[in-house]
Amino acid sequence: MQTDALPTGYTSFVAVGDSFTEGMSDLLPDGSYRGWADLLAARLAAREPGFRYANLAVRGKLIRQISEDQVDTAAAMRADLVTLVGGLNDVLRPKCDVDTVCALLESSVERLAPSCKQLVLMRSPARRGPVATRFLPRMEQLFSFVDDLAERHGALVVDLYGAEVLGDRRMWADDRLHLTADGHRRVAEAVWQTLGLPAQDDWTLGLPPAVPAAWASRRAADLRFTREHLFPWIGRRLTGRSSGDGRPAKRPDLLPYDG
Repeated sequence: MQTDALPTGYTSFVAVGDSFTEGMSDLLPDGSYRGWADLLAARLAAREPGFRYANLAVRGKLIRQISEDQVDTAAAMRADLVTLVGGLNDVLRPKCDVDTVCALLESSVERLAPSCKQLVLMRSPARRGPVATRFLPRMEQLFSFVDDLAERHGALVVDLYGAEVLGDRRMWADDRLHLTADGHRRVAEAVWQTLGLPAQDDWTLGLPPAVPAAWASRRAADLRFTREHLFPWIGRRLTGRSSGDGRPAKRPDLLPYDG
């Protein structure tokens, strides 16, 4: 990446949200997660000397927890750029009051928008299939509200749900909840372009036609998913636990980006 390119106008960036913004499942060799926000920060830092970055996201967080634990901290940092993505964890639960989710999202936007040069919201991506179809009315209500919030508060919206390629099952990790490395790369490019910065590639470009897997391979994958991801998720729901319990923010302080 060329560091002598024109500056972006964004000298600091704070990311707010849940596992999507934390970067699961863009796994690095050391076992940590990278994700779209880190990728975006790297690209911004390459054009802005002294660029600073914080990522307050924690996996498993619901919109109330994001609103209470992250939003005021992010607002106090007075960053040029803030991204807020949350609420999808809520609407994918069996019992959810979408109006309450929207109210918490609105409260968060009201505090964040005046604190930064540019607030970015998103229509979150979702893996196409029966789960997304079942909760589609809730998701559409949430996304419509996001559009309305953005219009009222001068925020930008990145429509990831509307991108067909991000619904492709091959863009999703084995847990079927989080994007692969390629998915996160595309999200970073989508945000970059939404900010009005020069495109590096077409993030909406579809994948080659899929080759159907053999029946035995599909069943083995289903069993592995059930054992390694579904049962543990059910166990946490039954016991009132979250994958993010006790976990600190990814990058809690707004510090110079060091790669």
